Amino acid sequence: MSELKVKTMAECLASGEVPEILFWVGCAGSFDDRAKKITKAIARILNHCNVSFAILGGEESCTGDPAKRAGNEFLFQMMAMQNIQVLNGYEVKKIVTGCPHCFNTLKNEYPNLGGQYEVLHHTQLINQLIKEGKITIQGGGSFSGKRITFHDPCYLGRGNNVYEAPREVLQNLDAELVEMKRSRAHGLCCGAGGAQMFKEAEPGNKEVNVERTEDALETSPNVIAAGCPFCNTMLTDGVKHFEKENSIAVKDVAEIVVEAGGLGN
Repeated sequence: MSELKVKTMAECLASGEVPEILFWVGCAGSFDDRAKKITKAIARILNHCNVSFAILGGEESCTGDPAKRAGNEFLFQMMAMQNIQVLNGYEVKKIVTGCPHCFNTLKNEYPNLGGQYEVLHHTQLINQLIKEGKITIQGGGSFSGKRITFHDPCYLGRGNNVYEAPREVLQNLDAELVEMKRSRAHGLCCGAGGAQMFKEAEPGNKEVNVERTEDALETSPNVIAAGCPFCNTMLTDGVKHFEKENSIAVKDVAEIVVEAGGLGN
């Protein structure tokens, strides 16, 4: 991230700066090579729009979502309390996340433990920035004329009723937004939620991500858009399962905005 000139909260405190937003990067966005590209896309968007933001850097720890979903409430609370202590120490008021799992946990589960913050998913913030005229997508660049289908992440859609923000962003492209039969409140999980990302699947006749990729392929898309690093991984694996990786791209909404020329490049 060094080339993107992203400051940490500690650096801001030392220089007397008070960032408007804390960008919560998340485990996937920090360590997974594919998800790092999404992190950089979000950072580029924030920089382009002159949004005052910082990250925790080495002070950021996992929100505890996987531990909680796997049934270890004690470990979750330990991790959450540690994060809340850091966040409150910096007097953080507003957080944007690149991951619906982090978004859901910070927004809905931290308040009970003393962590009260305004939490936005990155597609919500990007949508706001477009409406404010800070991002202008003209023509859609390489996505012009393409068919794009959006997969609803569980913790963004059904978990928090955020359906329109990512779609409104994509509707700014000169592209055709096509819906899967199972979408919005009837969407199907990619197979990674509930800590399933980190364990072997239970016996069955089909992997969940293969089933969900079939839903996407029925729309004959050029691009499958996602808003979650876990979903991105599962759908990418699904596309590879059907040997379609050369004809169908799996992209995060933030990446699409950057690649469509929304930042003027």
